[in-house]
Amino acid sequence: MHPKALLDECTALVEAVFRFDHPADAVVARHFRENKSLGPRERATLSDTVYAALRERLKFEWLARSGSGSKWRRLAILGFSGDRDFLKSALSEPEKVWLDACAQVREDEWLAPHRHNLPQWLADALRAQVGEGFDELAASLLQPAPLDLRVNALKAKREAALAALRAAGLKAEPTAHSPWGIRLQGKPSLARLPAFVNGELEVQDEGSQLLALLLDARRGEMVVDFCAGAGGKTLAIGATMRNTGRLYAFDTSAHRLDALKPRLARSGLSNVHPVAIAHERDERIKRLAGKIDRVLVDAPCSGLGTLRRSPDLKWRQTPETVAAQAATQRAILDSAARLLKPGGRLVYATCSLLRDENEAVAEAFSAAHPGFEVEPVAPLLDALRVPDAPSLCGPADEGRFLRLWPHRHGTDGFFAAVWRKKA
Repeated sequence: MHPKALLDECTALVEAVFRFDHPADAVVARHFRENKSLGPRERATLSDTVYAALRERLKFEWLARSGSGSKWRRLAILGFSGDRDFLKSALSEPEKVWLDACAQVREDEWLAPHRHNLPQWLADALRAQVGEGFDELAASLLQPAPLDLRVNALKAKREAALAALRAAGLKAEPTAHSPWGIRLQGKPSLARLPAFVNGELEVQDEGSQLLALLLDARRGEMVVDFCAGAGGKTLAIGATMRNTGRLYAFDTSAHRLDALKPRLARSGLSNVHPVAIAHERDERIKRLAGKIDRVLVDAPCSGLGTLRRSPDLKWRQTPETVAAQAATQRAILDSAARLLKPGGRLVYATCSLLRDENEAVAEAFSAAHPGFEVEPVAPLLDALRVPDAPSLCGPADEGRFLRLWPHRHGTDGFFAAVWRKKA
């Protein structure tokens, strides 16, 4: 594509995404569906440009003030992913001068918001939680996330999967904590990789894998993934059950559960039963009350632990949406707890970084449900032979909760709390 045409395409897509009326990935995907003539290289440039503009929005908007023309074009120029000479061939002379001047701005000229690129309410909340580690956390959130895979234990061993990936020319290493995880360098296409096609491998962040591991579902048990979504954790749980017992995948979105079906077919699992429910008090849930051995509640949340993948979330979420999510999380957790039989395990998890959605929800549940006993996460992970398990837990809570941070653990941000229902 001609440089000017590609920059115009980037500009239009940046403008569409920055309306923030839909998730960025959905807007980008729709743009690609509507413009099928775009090749893989153009799609990569468009996607990378949009996500760069989202990640560094405050810095780019500050730089854009000194330029001219459309704001969206200026943001697209600043975020443009590709050869600088290629980009400059699409620019006017004034734009070239402006872009060169932007490149000369010194690090000590940036204000704090231009460095961390977070809305102030979120920066304040995270700084209060991590203290001196805030700058390191903020910097990590500006980086793209790595590509992690989970080895399907029903079909392959991790060492064999690593060897196959390396033989295919991919740079692959075992993840630091998950026994099923593999981390790839770069963004290789997996669609035609035999191990992916036949279900030996699934894309899943290492932190998400640890949540499924923490549930520790056993052979022959009755298990519920209460907010299954597209089923990444469901598939991991089914594999730990060795394709025995019965695993219900509940979700209020039939569309999300439909996305599970092709992955389920590849996985070789036959013990998974997807069920679309109307709400957390659905009659189909009530019929299972007191019958379930283990329940995972991966609750709908702000998603702020996934900013490396979805940087638009920091601009779409507000303190008000977070408060609303926390109320929903408490209601879902209360309902899911009714499913457990005595001695059963309940795991509450989010991909949020915020205490309001994490520790605060867990502590409120414990206070309201004396029939459930907190099980500290650190010894559970240690028993599961997770390396350096205490480092995966909040230092101030004596290992009670799983607390994964991008800057400390190289995963998405995750939280988990565990309870056992008393006899």
